[in-house]
Amino acid sequence: MKQPQAETDSGSIRKLLIVFGDQLSIDAAQLAHLDKQQDAILMMEVDDEATYIPQHKIRLVLFFSAMRHFREALKKKGYRVFYTELEDGENTHSFAGEIKRFVQNYKPEQVLAAEPGDYRVMNSLQVVMNSLEVPLDIVPDQHFLCSRHDFQRFAEGQKSLLLESFYRQMRRRYGVLMQGDEPEGGHWNYDKDNRESFGNNETLKVPKVKSFAPDNLTRKVMDLVERRYPDSPGQLDFFDYPVTREQALEALQDFIEHRLSEFGRYQDAMVTGQPYLYHSRLTCVLNLHLLDPREAIDAAVEAYYAGKAPLNSVEGFVRQILGWREYVRGVYWLKMPEYEHQNALNANLEMPGFMWTANTDMRCLQDCLQQLVDHAYAHHIQRLMVLGLFSLLLGVNPWKVHEWHMSMYADAVDWVSVPNVLGMSQYADGGFLATKPYAASGNYIQKMSNYCRQCRYNPKQAVGEKACPITTLYWDFLDRNKETIGHNHRMKFQYANLVRKSDEELLAIREQADSLRKRFA
Repeated sequence: MKQPQAETDSGSIRKLLIVFGDQLSIDAAQLAHLDKQQDAILMMEVDDEATYIPQHKIRLVLFFSAMRHFREALKKKGYRVFYTELEDGENTHSFAGEIKRFVQNYKPEQVLAAEPGDYRVMNSLQVVMNSLEVPLDIVPDQHFLCSRHDFQRFAEGQKSLLLESFYRQMRRRYGVLMQGDEPEGGHWNYDKDNRESFGNNETLKVPKVKSFAPDNLTRKVMDLVERRYPDSPGQLDFFDYPVTREQALEALQDFIEHRLSEFGRYQDAMVTGQPYLYHSRLTCVLNLHLLDPREAIDAAVEAYYAGKAPLNSVEGFVRQILGWREYVRGVYWLKMPEYEHQNALNANLEMPGFMWTANTDMRCLQDCLQQLVDHAYAHHIQRLMVLGLFSLLLGVNPWKVHEWHMSMYADAVDWVSVPNVLGMSQYADGGFLATKPYAASGNYIQKMSNYCRQCRYNPKQAVGEKACPITTLYWDFLDRNKETIGHNHRMKFQYANLVRKSDEELLAIREQADSLRKRFA
Protein backbone atom coordinates (compact mmCIF):
# COMPACT_ATOMS: atom_id res chain seq x y z
CA MET A 1 0.00 0.00 0.00
CA LYS A 2 1.32 3.42 -0.95
CA GLN A 3 2.01 5.69 2.03
CA PRO A 4 2.64 9.25 0.71
CA GLN A 5 4.65 11.56 2.95
CA ALA A 6 5.49 8.70 5.31
CA GLU A 7 8.05 6.06 6.01
CA THR A 8 7.31 3.22 3.59
CA ASP A 9 8.55 0.27 5.61
CA SER A 10 5.93 -2.42 6.11
CA GLY A 11 5.19 -4.57 9.10
CA SER A 12 3.96 -3.81 12.58
CA ILE A 13 4.91 -0.94 14.85
CA ARG A 14 4.65 -0.68 18.62
CA LYS A 15 2.75 2.58 19.24
CA LEU A 16 0.86 4.79 16.81
CA LEU A 17 0.34 8.36 18.07
CA ILE A 18 -2.50 10.29 16.43
CA VAL A 19 -1.86 14.04 16.20
CA PHE A 20 -4.85 16.15 15.18
CA GLY A 21 -4.54 19.50 13.43
CA ASP A 22 -4.96 21.55 16.61
CA GLN A 23 -2.31 19.60 18.56
CA LEU A 24 0.87 20.91 16.98
CA SER A 25 3.11 21.14 20.04
CA ILE A 26 6.64 19.92 19.49
CA ASP A 27 7.00 19.74 23.28
CA ALA A 28 3.86 17.65 23.86
CA ALA A 29 4.34 15.08 26.63
CA GLN A 30 3.06 12.24 24.47
CA LEU A 31 5.90 12.77 21.96
CA ALA A 32 8.49 12.31 24.67
CA HIS A 33 7.23 8.77 25.30
CA LEU A 34 7.70 7.61 21.71
CA ASP A 35 10.58 5.44 20.63
CA LYS A 36 11.72 6.87 17.30
CA GLN A 37 12.68 3.44 16.01
CA GLN A 38 9.62 1.44 17.07
CA ASP A 39 6.78 3.99 17.12
CA ALA A 40 5.15 6.32 14.59
CA ILE A 41 2.92 9.40 14.33
CA LEU A 42 -0.21 9.68 12.19
CA MET A 43 -1.47 13.03 10.87
CA MET A 44 -4.42 13.39 8.51
CA GLU A 45 -5.86 15.96 6.12
CA VAL A 46 -9.43 14.87 5.30
CA ASP A 47 -12.32 16.39 3.40
CA ASP A 48 -14.77 15.59 6.18
CA GLU A 49 -13.08 18.13 8.46
CA ALA A 50 -12.81 20.74 5.72
CA THR A 51 -16.42 20.52 4.57
CA TYR A 52 -18.67 19.46 7.47
CA ILE A 53 -19.44 23.18 7.60
CA PRO A 54 -18.35 25.80 5.04
CA GLN A 55 -14.97 27.09 6.18
CA HIS A 56 -13.11 30.29 5.48
CA LYS A 57 -10.27 29.80 3.03
CA ILE A 58 -7.86 31.39 5.51
CA ARG A 59 -8.90 28.88 8.18
CA LEU A 60 -8.30 25.97 5.81
CA VAL A 61 -4.89 27.27 4.75
CA LEU A 62 -3.89 28.00 8.34
CA PHE A 63 -4.65 24.47 9.52
CA PHE A 64 -3.20 22.60 6.55
CA SER A 65 -0.08 24.77 6.31
CA ALA A 66 0.59 24.57 10.04
CA MET A 67 0.12 20.80 9.91
CA ARG A 68 2.53 20.38 7.00
CA HIS A 69 5.13 22.58 8.65
CA PHE A 70 4.71 20.56 11.84
CA ARG A 71 5.22 17.35 9.90
CA GLU A 72 8.56 18.68 8.68
CA ALA A 73 9.55 19.72 12.20
CA LEU A 74 8.77 16.21 13.49
CA LYS A 75 10.76 14.55 10.74
CA LYS A 76 13.75 16.79 11.46
CA LYS A 77 13.68 15.53 15.03
CA GLY A 78 13.77 11.94 13.80
CA TYR A 79 10.14 10.89 14.28
CA ARG A 80 8.47 8.51 11.85
CA VAL A 81 5.48 10.37 10.43
CA PHE A 82 2.62 8.91 8.44
CA TYR A 83 0.91 11.90 6.84
CA THR A 84 -2.13 11.80 4.59
CA GLU A 85 -2.46 14.82 2.30
CA LEU A 86 -5.80 15.84 0.83
CA GLU A 87 -4.99 14.70 -2.68
CA ASP A 88 -3.36 11.39 -1.78
CA GLY A 89 -5.04 8.76 -3.92
CA GLU A 90 -5.90 6.36 -1.08
CA ASN A 91 -7.25 9.06 1.27
CA THR A 92 -10.62 7.95 2.67
CA HIS A 93 -11.30 11.57 3.69
CA SER A 94 -12.47 10.87 7.24
CA PHE A 95 -10.55 10.50 10.47
CA ALA A 96 -12.20 7.16 11.11
CA GLY A 97 -11.36 5.88 7.65
CA GLU A 98 -7.72 6.95 7.82
CA ILE A 99 -7.20 5.59 11.32
CA LYS A 100 -8.68 2.26 10.26
CA ARG A 101 -6.50 2.17 7.13
CA PHE A 102 -3.24 2.78 8.98
CA VAL A 103 -4.07 0.54 11.93
CA GLN A 104 -4.97 -2.37 9.67
CA ASN A 105 -1.82 -1.88 7.58
CA TYR A 106 0.72 -1.38 10.39
CA LYS A 107 -0.96 -3.34 13.19
CA PRO A 108 0.22 -1.20 16.12
CA GLU A 109 0.13 -2.78 19.56
CA GLN A 110 -1.39 0.43 20.93
CA VAL A 111 -2.87 3.69 19.63
CA LEU A 112 -2.27 6.92 21.58
CA ALA A 113 -3.92 10.33 21.32
CA ALA A 114 -4.17 13.48 23.38
CA GLU A 115 -7.72 14.55 24.16
CA PRO A 116 -9.24 15.98 20.97
CA GLY A 117 -10.66 19.48 21.19
CA ASP A 118 -13.94 18.44 19.60
CA TYR A 119 -16.53 16.12 21.14
CA ARG A 120 -17.49 14.91 17.65
CA VAL A 121 -13.89 13.90 16.90
CA MET A 122 -13.50 12.27 20.31
CA ASN A 123 -16.59 10.15 19.68
CA SER A 124 -15.44 9.18 16.17
CA LEU A 125 -12.02 8.16 17.49
CA GLN A 126 -13.49 5.97 20.21
CA VAL A 127 -16.01 4.31 17.87
CA VAL A 128 -13.46 3.37 15.22
CA MET A 129 -10.95 2.11 17.77
CA ASN A 130 -13.60 -0.05 19.44
CA SER A 131 -14.29 -1.64 16.06
CA LEU A 132 -10.59 -2.39 15.55
CA GLU A 133 -10.06 -3.96 18.96
CA VAL A 134 -6.69 -2.26 19.43
CA PRO A 135 -6.01 -0.63 22.80
CA LEU A 136 -6.59 3.14 22.74
CA ASP A 137 -4.99 5.40 25.33
CA ILE A 138 -6.39 8.94 25.37
CA VAL A 139 -4.12 11.04 27.57
CA PRO A 140 -4.84 14.49 29.08
CA ASP A 141 -3.79 17.38 26.90
CA GLN A 142 -1.10 19.04 29.00
CA HIS A 143 -1.21 22.17 26.86
CA PHE A 144 -3.99 23.35 29.18
CA LEU A 145 -3.50 24.63 32.71
CA CYS A 146 -6.69 23.14 34.13
CA SER A 147 -7.44 19.48 33.43
CA ARG A 148 -10.96 18.32 32.69
CA HIS A 149 -10.93 16.44 35.99
CA ASP A 150 -9.87 19.53 37.96
CA PHE A 151 -12.60 21.61 36.35
CA GLN A 152 -15.21 19.00 37.20
CA ARG A 153 -14.13 19.24 40.83
CA PHE A 154 -14.45 23.04 40.67
CA ALA A 155 -17.97 22.73 39.23
CA GLU A 156 -19.31 20.12 41.63
CA GLY A 157 -22.61 21.14 43.21
CA GLN A 158 -22.84 24.52 41.46
CA LYS A 159 -25.92 25.59 39.49
CA SER A 160 -23.94 28.24 37.66
CA LEU A 161 -20.23 28.78 37.36
CA LEU A 162 -18.65 32.16 37.98
CA LEU A 163 -15.60 32.97 35.90
CA GLU A 164 -14.29 35.25 38.63
CA SER A 165 -14.18 32.43 41.20
CA PHE A 166 -12.40 30.14 38.76
CA TYR A 167 -9.98 32.88 37.70
CA ARG A 168 -8.95 33.69 41.27
CA GLN A 169 -8.43 30.00 41.95
CA MET A 170 -6.15 29.71 38.91
CA ARG A 171 -4.18 32.85 39.86
CA ARG A 172 -3.51 31.41 43.31
CA ARG A 173 -2.72 27.95 41.96
CA TYR A 174 -0.06 29.21 39.57
CA GLY A 175 1.09 32.25 41.54
CA VAL A 176 0.43 34.62 38.64
CA LEU A 177 0.40 38.33 39.53
CA MET A 178 0.24 37.48 43.21
CA GLN A 179 1.82 38.94 46.33
CA GLY A 180 1.49 36.08 48.77
CA ASP A 181 -2.21 35.24 48.83
CA GLU A 182 -3.28 38.68 47.60
CA PRO A 183 -3.48 39.92 44.00
CA GLU A 184 -0.84 42.24 42.62
CA GLY A 185 -1.97 45.85 43.05
CA GLY A 186 -4.70 44.94 45.51
CA HIS A 187 -7.39 44.07 42.93
CA TRP A 188 -8.16 40.88 41.06
CA ASN A 189 -9.74 42.56 38.07
CA TYR A 190 -8.94 45.83 36.30
CA ASP A 191 -11.71 45.62 33.74
CA LYS A 192 -13.04 49.07 34.71
CA ASP A 193 -9.77 50.54 33.36
CA ASN A 194 -10.07 48.66 30.08
CA ARG A 195 -13.10 50.24 28.43
CA GLU A 196 -11.81 53.32 26.63
CA SER A 197 -12.85 54.12 23.11
CA PHE A 198 -10.63 55.94 20.66
CA GLY A 199 -12.95 58.91 20.75
CA ASN A 200 -11.65 61.43 18.22
CA ASN A 201 -8.18 59.87 18.14
CA GLU A 202 -8.85 57.81 15.03
CA THR A 203 -5.59 58.95 13.47
CA LEU A 204 -3.61 57.55 16.42
CA LYS A 205 -0.82 55.46 14.95
CA VAL A 206 -1.34 51.84 16.02
CA PRO A 207 1.69 49.53 15.61
CA LYS A 208 1.07 47.02 12.86
CA VAL A 209 0.76 43.36 13.74
CA LYS A 210 3.77 41.37 12.56
CA SER A 211 3.04 39.85 9.18
CA PHE A 212 4.35 36.48 8.00
CA ALA A 213 4.64 36.20 4.23
CA PRO A 214 3.58 32.76 2.93
CA ASP A 215 6.54 30.52 2.10
CA ASN A 216 6.56 27.99 -0.73
CA LEU A 217 4.86 25.30 1.34
CA THR A 218 2.07 27.68 2.38
CA ARG A 219 1.63 28.92 -1.19
CA LYS A 220 1.13 25.34 -2.36
CA VAL A 221 -1.56 24.94 0.30
CA MET A 222 -3.18 28.19 -0.82
CA ASP A 223 -3.31 26.90 -4.40
CA LEU A 224 -4.77 23.63 -3.14
CA VAL A 225 -7.52 25.37 -1.18
CA GLU A 226 -8.44 27.69 -4.07
CA ARG A 227 -8.61 24.69 -6.40
CA ARG A 228 -10.38 22.24 -4.10
CA TYR A 229 -12.71 24.58 -2.17
CA PRO A 230 -13.44 27.45 -4.57
CA ASP A 231 -16.85 28.18 -3.01
CA SER A 232 -15.57 28.48 0.55
CA PRO A 233 -16.19 31.91 2.14
CA GLY A 234 -13.52 34.57 2.46
CA GLN A 235 -10.41 35.28 0.44
CA LEU A 236 -6.67 34.64 0.68
CA ASP A 237 -5.26 37.96 -0.59
CA PHE A 238 -4.18 39.01 2.92
CA PHE A 239 -3.06 35.68 4.39
CA ASP A 240 -0.15 36.41 6.74
CA TYR A 241 -0.69 34.22 9.80
CA PRO A 242 2.15 32.49 11.68
CA VAL A 243 2.20 28.78 10.81
CA THR A 244 5.28 27.50 12.65
CA ARG A 245 6.53 27.32 16.20
CA GLU A 246 9.25 29.87 15.43
CA GLN A 247 6.75 32.31 13.92
CA ALA A 248 4.43 31.86 16.90
CA LEU A 249 7.21 32.96 19.24
CA GLU A 250 7.95 35.95 17.01
CA ALA A 251 4.27 36.93 17.09
CA LEU A 252 4.27 36.77 20.89
CA GLN A 253 7.38 38.93 21.13
CA ASP A 254 5.87 41.44 18.69
CA PHE A 255 2.75 41.79 20.83
CA ILE A 256 4.65 42.13 24.09
CA GLU A 257 7.00 44.78 22.70
CA HIS A 258 4.61 46.86 20.61
CA ARG A 259 0.98 46.50 21.73
CA LEU A 260 0.65 45.02 25.22
CA SER A 261 1.18 48.39 26.91
CA GLU A 262 -2.03 49.82 25.39
CA PHE A 263 -3.93 46.55 25.09
CA GLY A 264 -5.88 46.97 28.32
CA ARG A 265 -6.89 50.56 27.80
CA TYR A 266 -8.26 50.01 24.28
CA GLN A 267 -9.25 46.33 24.28
CA ASP A 268 -12.96 47.18 23.90
CA ALA A 269 -12.48 49.90 21.28
CA MET A 270 -13.50 49.55 17.64
CA VAL A 271 -12.21 51.70 14.77
CA THR A 272 -12.97 51.50 11.07
CA GLY A 273 -10.11 50.00 9.10
CA GLN A 274 -8.24 48.82 12.22
CA PRO A 275 -8.83 45.08 12.52
CA TYR A 276 -6.26 44.43 15.24
CA LEU A 277 -5.68 47.68 17.16
CA TYR A 278 -3.65 46.58 20.22
CA HIS A 279 -4.86 42.98 20.28
CA SER A 280 -2.39 40.12 20.19
CA ARG A 281 -3.72 37.95 17.32
CA LEU A 282 -2.29 35.00 19.25
CA THR A 283 -5.44 32.89 19.56
CA CYS A 284 -4.68 30.98 16.36
CA VAL A 285 -1.22 29.83 17.45
CA LEU A 286 -2.51 29.13 20.96
CA ASN A 287 -5.41 27.04 19.69
CA LEU A 288 -3.15 25.14 17.28
CA HIS A 289 -0.74 24.58 20.22
CA LEU A 290 2.14 26.21 18.38
CA LEU A 291 2.36 28.52 21.40
CA ASP A 292 2.00 27.38 24.98
CA PRO A 293 -0.31 29.50 27.19
CA ARG A 294 2.36 29.49 29.92
CA GLU A 295 4.74 31.25 27.53
CA ALA A 296 2.21 33.97 26.75
CA ILE A 297 1.35 34.51 30.42
CA ASP A 298 4.99 34.54 31.53
CA ALA A 299 6.00 37.00 28.81
CA ALA A 300 3.23 39.44 29.77
CA VAL A 301 3.96 39.19 33.51
CA GLU A 302 7.68 39.71 32.89
CA ALA A 303 6.84 42.85 30.89
CA TYR A 304 4.87 44.19 33.86
CA TYR A 305 7.65 43.60 36.39
CA ALA A 306 10.14 45.12 33.95
CA GLY A 307 8.04 48.29 33.79
CA LYS A 308 7.18 47.81 30.10
CA ALA A 309 3.40 47.40 30.48
CA PRO A 310 0.85 48.61 33.07
CA LEU A 311 -0.98 46.25 35.38
CA ASN A 312 -4.40 46.79 33.80
CA SER A 313 -3.09 45.64 30.40
CA VAL A 314 -1.20 42.65 31.76
CA GLU A 315 -3.99 41.52 34.08
CA GLY A 316 -6.52 41.84 31.24
CA PHE A 317 -4.36 39.70 28.96
CA VAL A 318 -3.71 37.11 31.69
CA ARG A 319 -7.45 36.93 32.45
CA GLN A 320 -8.23 36.08 28.84
CA ILE A 321 -5.80 33.14 28.85
CA LEU A 322 -5.53 31.84 32.41
CA GLY A 323 -9.15 32.70 33.15
CA TRP A 324 -11.52 32.74 30.21
CA ARG A 325 -9.73 30.32 27.85
CA GLU A 326 -9.40 27.61 30.49
CA TYR A 327 -12.91 28.32 31.78
CA VAL A 328 -14.72 27.84 28.46
CA ARG A 329 -12.84 24.61 27.79
CA GLY A 330 -13.92 23.35 31.19
CA VAL A 331 -17.55 24.27 30.50
CA TYR A 332 -17.41 22.57 27.09
CA TRP A 333 -16.29 19.19 28.40
CA LEU A 334 -18.48 19.47 31.49
CA LYS A 335 -21.67 20.05 29.49
CA MET A 336 -21.21 18.34 26.12
CA PRO A 337 -22.93 16.85 24.20
CA GLU A 338 -26.18 18.15 25.73
CA TYR A 339 -24.91 21.73 25.71
CA GLU A 340 -25.03 22.07 21.95
CA HIS A 341 -28.84 21.65 21.97
CA GLN A 342 -29.48 24.58 24.33
CA ASN A 343 -31.85 27.28 23.08
CA ALA A 344 -33.30 29.04 26.12
CA LEU A 345 -34.72 31.96 24.12
CA ASN A 346 -36.28 29.75 21.43
CA ALA A 347 -34.47 31.57 18.64
CA ASN A 348 -35.09 29.89 15.29
CA LEU A 349 -34.07 32.14 12.39
CA GLU A 350 -31.41 31.37 9.80
CA MET A 351 -28.23 33.43 9.64
CA PRO A 352 -28.66 36.24 7.07
CA GLY A 353 -26.66 35.72 3.89
CA PHE A 354 -24.73 38.97 4.22
CA MET A 355 -22.98 37.57 7.29
CA TRP A 356 -20.75 35.65 4.89
CA THR A 357 -20.20 38.46 2.38
CA ALA A 358 -20.30 41.82 4.29
CA ASN A 359 -22.88 43.05 1.77
CA THR A 360 -24.88 45.29 4.13
CA ASP A 361 -25.45 49.00 4.61
CA MET A 362 -25.14 48.76 8.42
CA ARG A 363 -21.70 50.27 8.94
CA CYS A 364 -20.81 48.43 12.15
CA LEU A 365 -21.67 45.06 10.66
CA GLN A 366 -20.11 45.88 7.31
CA ASP A 367 -16.77 46.84 8.83
CA CYS A 368 -16.56 43.82 11.14
CA LEU A 369 -17.72 41.43 8.45
CA GLN A 370 -15.26 42.80 5.89
CA GLN A 371 -12.51 42.06 8.42
CA LEU A 372 -13.74 38.49 8.50
CA VAL A 373 -13.80 38.19 4.74
CA ASP A 374 -10.28 39.64 4.47
CA HIS A 375 -8.58 38.30 7.60
CA ALA A 376 -10.89 35.68 9.20
CA TYR A 377 -10.52 37.79 12.33
CA ALA A 378 -12.48 40.10 14.60
CA HIS A 379 -11.52 40.92 18.17
CA HIS A 380 -13.65 39.89 21.15
CA ILE A 381 -15.83 43.01 21.37
CA GLN A 382 -16.58 42.93 17.65
CA ARG A 383 -17.51 39.27 18.05
CA LEU A 384 -19.66 39.73 21.14
CA MET A 385 -21.07 43.25 20.90
CA VAL A 386 -21.53 43.67 17.15
CA LEU A 387 -21.76 40.35 15.32
CA GLY A 388 -22.98 38.26 18.25
CA LEU A 389 -25.27 41.07 19.41
CA PHE A 390 -26.93 41.33 16.01
CA SER A 391 -27.53 37.56 15.87
CA LEU A 392 -28.94 37.56 19.41
CA LEU A 393 -31.30 40.49 18.84
CA LEU A 394 -32.48 39.20 15.46
CA GLY A 395 -33.24 35.76 16.89
CA VAL A 396 -30.91 33.48 14.93
CA ASN A 397 -30.86 29.87 16.08
CA PRO A 398 -27.83 29.66 18.42
CA TRP A 399 -26.45 26.50 16.80
CA LYS A 400 -26.57 28.29 13.43
CA VAL A 401 -24.57 31.12 15.01
CA HIS A 402 -22.01 28.59 16.25
CA GLU A 403 -21.73 27.02 12.79
CA TRP A 404 -21.24 30.46 11.25
CA HIS A 405 -18.60 31.25 13.90
CA MET A 406 -16.76 28.02 13.07
CA SER A 407 -17.00 28.89 9.38
CA MET A 408 -15.67 32.42 9.48
CA TYR A 409 -12.99 32.67 12.20
CA ALA A 410 -9.46 31.40 11.67
CA ASP A 411 -9.05 30.61 15.37
CA ALA A 412 -12.35 28.78 15.82
CA VAL A 413 -12.22 25.29 17.33
CA ASP A 414 -15.19 23.50 18.81
CA TRP A 415 -14.30 23.72 22.51
CA VAL A 416 -13.85 27.48 22.15
CA SER A 417 -16.83 28.23 19.95
CA VAL A 418 -19.63 26.28 21.62
CA PRO A 419 -19.47 27.93 25.09
CA ASN A 420 -18.53 31.35 23.72
CA VAL A 421 -21.38 31.40 21.23
CA LEU A 422 -24.15 29.45 22.92
CA GLY A 423 -23.37 30.60 26.45
CA MET A 424 -21.73 34.02 26.34
CA SER A 425 -22.99 35.48 23.08
CA GLN A 426 -26.46 33.98 22.51
CA TYR A 427 -27.56 33.17 26.10
CA ALA A 428 -28.78 29.81 24.82
CA ASP A 429 -27.96 28.07 28.11
CA GLY A 430 -30.31 30.35 30.06
CA GLY A 431 -27.60 31.83 32.26
CA PHE A 432 -25.32 28.95 33.17
CA LEU A 433 -22.26 30.70 31.73
CA ALA A 434 -23.28 34.37 31.47
CA THR A 435 -25.35 35.98 34.20
CA LYS A 436 -27.39 37.99 31.69
CA PRO A 437 -27.83 38.33 27.93
CA TYR A 438 -25.30 40.68 26.35
CA ALA A 439 -28.02 42.83 24.82
CA ALA A 440 -27.45 46.48 23.92
CA SER A 441 -28.78 49.11 21.55
CA GLY A 442 -26.88 50.98 18.88
CA ASN A 443 -25.87 53.49 21.55
CA TYR A 444 -23.25 51.05 22.87
CA ILE A 445 -21.70 50.70 19.43
CA GLN A 446 -21.72 54.48 19.03
CA LYS A 447 -19.93 54.86 22.37
CA MET A 448 -17.19 52.31 21.65
CA SER A 449 -16.55 52.94 17.95
CA ASN A 450 -16.62 55.41 15.10
CA TYR A 451 -18.93 53.23 13.02
CA CYS A 452 -22.09 55.25 13.59
CA ARG A 453 -20.55 58.48 12.27
CA GLN A 454 -20.21 56.88 8.87
CA CYS A 455 -23.59 55.11 8.84
CA ARG A 456 -26.92 56.11 7.31
CA TYR A 457 -28.76 54.93 10.44
CA ASN A 458 -29.24 56.81 13.70
CA PRO A 459 -28.43 54.68 16.78
CA LYS A 460 -30.84 56.73 18.92
CA GLN A 461 -33.85 55.97 16.74
CA ALA A 462 -35.83 52.72 16.95
CA VAL A 463 -38.56 53.59 14.45
CA GLY A 464 -38.52 55.30 11.07
CA GLU A 465 -36.48 55.32 7.90
CA LYS A 466 -33.22 56.22 9.67
CA ALA A 467 -33.78 53.97 12.69
CA CYS A 468 -30.76 51.85 13.58
CA PRO A 469 -31.63 48.16 13.06
CA ILE A 470 -29.62 47.29 16.18
CA THR A 471 -31.69 49.69 18.28
CA THR A 472 -34.98 48.52 16.79
CA LEU A 473 -34.11 44.88 17.38
CA TYR A 474 -32.85 45.64 20.89
CA TRP A 475 -36.20 46.94 22.11
CA ASP A 476 -38.02 44.17 20.27
CA PHE A 477 -35.70 41.60 21.89
CA LEU A 478 -36.49 42.89 25.39
CA ASP A 479 -40.19 42.97 24.62
CA ARG A 480 -40.53 39.49 23.13
CA ASN A 481 -38.32 37.85 25.80
CA LYS A 482 -39.69 39.61 28.88
CA GLU A 483 -41.29 36.44 30.26
CA THR A 484 -37.94 34.63 30.07
CA ILE A 485 -35.41 37.26 31.11
CA GLY A 486 -37.49 40.12 32.51
CA HIS A 487 -36.99 38.85 36.07
CA ASN A 488 -33.17 38.86 35.77
CA HIS A 489 -31.92 41.37 38.36
CA ARG A 490 -29.07 42.39 36.06
CA MET A 491 -31.64 43.41 33.43
CA LYS A 492 -33.61 45.58 35.87
CA PHE A 493 -32.46 48.91 34.42
CA GLN A 494 -33.12 47.83 30.83
CA TYR A 495 -36.62 46.63 31.60
CA ALA A 496 -37.36 49.78 33.56
CA ASN A 497 -36.66 51.69 30.36
CA LEU A 498 -38.84 49.33 28.34
CA VAL A 499 -41.80 49.93 30.67
CA ARG A 500 -41.59 53.66 29.92
CA LYS A 501 -42.45 53.08 26.26
CA SER A 502 -46.09 53.52 25.29
CA ASP A 503 -48.15 50.76 23.69
CA GLU A 504 -48.12 52.70 20.42
CA GLU A 505 -44.35 52.99 20.45
CA LEU A 506 -43.89 49.28 21.21
CA LEU A 507 -46.29 48.35 18.41
CA ALA A 508 -44.29 50.47 15.95
CA ILE A 509 -41.07 48.83 17.13
CA ARG A 510 -42.54 45.35 16.69
CA GLU A 511 -43.71 46.18 13.18
CA GLN A 512 -40.32 47.61 12.22
CA ALA A 513 -38.55 44.58 13.72
CA ASP A 514 -40.81 42.22 11.74
CA SER A 515 -39.95 44.17 8.60
CA LEU A 516 -36.23 43.79 9.34
CA ARG A 517 -36.55 40.04 9.84
CA LYS A 518 -38.26 39.72 6.47
CA ARG A 519 -35.58 41.90 4.87
CA PHE A 520 -32.74 39.80 6.33
CA ALA A 521 -34.32 36.42 5.59
